[in-house]
Amino acid sequence: MDRQPILGTERLVLRPLVDTDREPLHAIASDPAVWEQHPIHDRWRREVFDAFFDNCLASGGALAVLDRRDERMLGMTRFDRFDPDEGGVVEIGWTFLAPRCWGKGYNPEMKRAMLAHAFASVALVEFRVGDTNYRSRNALEAIGAQRTTRYELEKYQGKRVIHLVYEIDREGFADGPLG
Repeated sequence: MDRQPILGTERLVLRPLVDTDREPLHAIASDPAVWEQHPIHDRWRREVFDAFFDNCLASGGALAVLDRRDERMLGMTRFDRFDPDEGGVVEIGWTFLAPRCWGKGYNPEMKRAMLAHAFASVALVEFRVGDTNYRSRNALEAIGAQRTTRYELEKYQGKRVIHLVYEIDREGFADGPLG
């Protein structure tokens, strides 16, 4: 599966993340409101953002999200954890968008393009989201993702972080709100 495609929608272009995207993305990520429900709630801090950005750049699956009209940076997302076994599975996540995009259909538009691309190669797409990140949980449920019984535990700054696992399969995508 190509985890760094160029995808286009009516309003968006998703393209591979490059190092020169750091500053325009930091301008968006430096707003604490972007991270207020996220388990890593201080990602607005420069050193925390830079570590996150470096990890995304090294992942081989990160995508910059741009406005199709003027190529202005709107955020980023990522294809991660690809496993070709059993029909294939890939994770979509690590997504953040500028607050000016919230509630305007940008996230579903982006996810529709990413899911359509993924389902050309895999049978299942997973999402991981912090248990108290209700904005992201609601957004996932709105695109037809189903919460599973699986979760992952991590630590950040000495505190336990719980990530819930959501998923959409090919049939669920085709029959769901984005199909």
